This record gives sequence, C-alpha cells and structure tokens, in this order.
Amino acid sequence: MLEQFIGRLAGQRVALAVSGGGDSMAMLYLLAGRLDLSVVTVDHGLRPEAADEARMVGQVAQSLGLTHHTLHWNAPAGGNLMDQARRARIGLMGEWARAQGIGHIAMAHTADDELETFIMRLARASGLQGLSGMRHAWCEAGVMWHRPMLDLGRGALRDYLRNRGGHWADDPSNDNPKYERVRIRKAAPQLAALGLTPEVISASVAHLARAEEALSQALVGMVARHVMVDRGDVLVSLEGLETELQGEFRRRLWAVILGWINGGEYAPRGTKLEAFCHDIGQTRTLAGVRRSHDGDFIRFTRELASVQALVVQGGEVWDRWRLRGSQDGIGLQGLSIGALGEAGLALCPDWRETGLPRASLMASPAVWAGETLVAAPLAGLPNGWIAEIAVPFAPSMLFTR
Repeated sequence: MLEQFIGRLAGQRVALAVSGGGDSMAMLYLLAGRLDLSVVTVDHGLRPEAADEARMVGQVAQSLGLTHHTLHWNAPAGGNLMDQARRARIGLMGEWARAQGIGHIAMAHTADDELETFIMRLARASGLQGLSGMRHAWCEAGVMWHRPMLDLGRGALRDYLRNRGGHWADDPSNDNPKYERVRIRKAAPQLAALGLTPEVISASVAHLARAEEALSQALVGMVARHVMVDRGDVLVSLEGLETELQGEFRRRLWAVILGWINGGEYAPRGTKLEAFCHDIGQTRTLAGVRRSHDGDFIRFTRELASVQALVVQGGEVWDRWRLRGSQDGIGLQGLSIGALGEAGLALCPDWRETGLPRASLMASPAVWAGETLVAAPLAGLPNGWIAEIAVPFAPSMLFTR
C-alpha cells in the first residue's frame, strides 16, 4: 500500500501528519526522500510533553532535509475533548495545507487501528460502509487525506524504528482505559482466544471491503453517465435519477456531493439526508449546500448563507476556491477574498452571460479591496483573476476506502 501511495502522488506536494508517536515517526522515516514532503505537527496543548515532542519531530525532519511546521490549538472547556481535538487537528492541518498550496496529507494509521475501529463500529451495529474498514483516502477541509500504512502492524513499525535507531515518543493516553479504543486494545488477547484474531477480522474486513468497492465501482459508472461539474456546482441528470441513481446509490452520491461542496467531515445522517435524497422537486438546502431544479438537471451549489461571513486574505484559499491574479498588476496586499453576494452581483453587468444561476454566483468567490469589488471571476468580471477549485471533484471521492 505504501508503494502504491508513493506511485500515485509522485510529483505532487504532500504533507505528513507526524505527532511524534511511533507510527507517524515510522511513516516519516519511510517516506523521506521519496516524495515532495513537508511535515506538520499539531500541539493540542493537552500535555506538557507535547511541545518537546513537536520539537523532536522538527529536529528529525530537519535531519532528513524536510521542512516542519507546528500548529497550536487551544482546547475549549467542556465537551468531548478527544473528538474536539481530532476535529481541530483536521481543521488546522487542512487550513495550513491549503495556505501552503498542498493538496494531500498522509496520516499514519496502521492495521492495529483498523482492527480496533472495526470492533468499535461492530459495537455500534454499523452497516456495510462502517464495517468495510477505515477509509484509505477521502476529501475533507479542502484537501485529500490518505492512510498509506493500513496494511502495516504497530509492532513491525516499532521494530523498524529500533533497527534504524529512529526516535519516537509514547503518549500515555494510549494506555488510559477510560478510552474505548484502549479498552479494545487491552481486550485483544481475550478476543483472540475466541478466534477473533487480527487475521480473522482482517479477512472479514477484506470481504466487506470488496462488496463495498463493487457498489462504489458501479456508482462511478453512473456518475460518469449522469453527473457533471459546472464551475464548482454539481449537476445530476434527471434521467439518471429516474433510471439508475436510486436507493443506496443516490444516498451515497448525495453524501459525496455535499461533502465536496461544504468540506464537511461527515454527511448528514438519518431522516435529513433521506428527505434530501427523495424530495427533488423543490429547492432545498442542507449542510450549507443548495439543491435546485435546473432544466434537465438537479443543481447543487454552495449556500450563500454558509459563506456570507467568510473572509480570507488575498492569496489564501476561500471555502473551496483558490484565486490567482492579476494580469493588470493589482497585487495581493490589502485585498481580501469573500462571497460575491447580492450587492457584488449587482456590480457585474455580464453575469447572465456566464450561464451560472444567480444563487451560484452570489455564493462564488470575489476579490475585494475593502468594500470595493475588484474582481468576480465566475460572474463575468475577471479583471485578470481566475478562480480554481482547490480539490477537484474526483471518482476517488466515491470510495469509502
């Protein structure tokens, strides 16, 4: 799997998420010199040792000829701290990667993590998608995330580090039984005594994954026939909805479209997504995405209300968009990127000629100098600027693995 990952991403910029633990340090040593890499560490501020561990990662990265960046998070009071930390980690690294022009981040989950995750999901009565294993690649926070080491065991990686004299740090929370994953880890000998060995569970995961992949492959064909991307919007043909994209196929496609447009970590669950799948005759919004009827298609676009207040500095990624300019010599200093909005659209006399609906254009990116509109590339007012999707819609997004 690691070699396939290297082959797929050769020539592209890749970030490695390295905490300082044994798994991620092994990934760092294994990939150094084989891809165009940067290294990123998130210090959650939850343990006093974390700052020293981040420095250790930086020193090792430097010794391997790689740049290293430490990102910091201030933990809020209350709530599910581990879940909040995980979400913050994804958000911080995604934002950092987009600003650096990096489209891929690798994480060091292993076969042991796969086993523990399977047991956790089994205890929650998960269906096929949940039990078919951890995702190998997915889009979130505007970048593609990868797990290239899911076929490698934690013990083998520690042996590799010892043999090459590598450094790593052990997080004491990995032995704290208050966490479900740790309890499952400690129960592994009892599970094995019942015949639930890692090999048996891995075989079952593989069987389920093949069934999951078959559904995904079928969906890829349907998408090729019935789905197109129109400058950040997604169009799904009514013919496809009537003939092929029904039931589970429609639910999966809708979830992927929502995630690509809103950059969300999870698709809406239960009745909300179900209603969104079947009620296609009316304009609806869900999870920051607007769905409307457009001729022979259903159009999905960003909801203006979800990005109305989002503003970034010129040169940064805004929502899903990266704006580049300018041919007329206007620099980035003093400029910001924000939604075009209704007032901005009124300043674009040629917007109808673009062929994009009004709602799509109002939620599109624009360049501003204070309250003065400089450019609206999608609305017929480019002024030397172009707008590009940071992570294009790709068939790989249809796969859960």
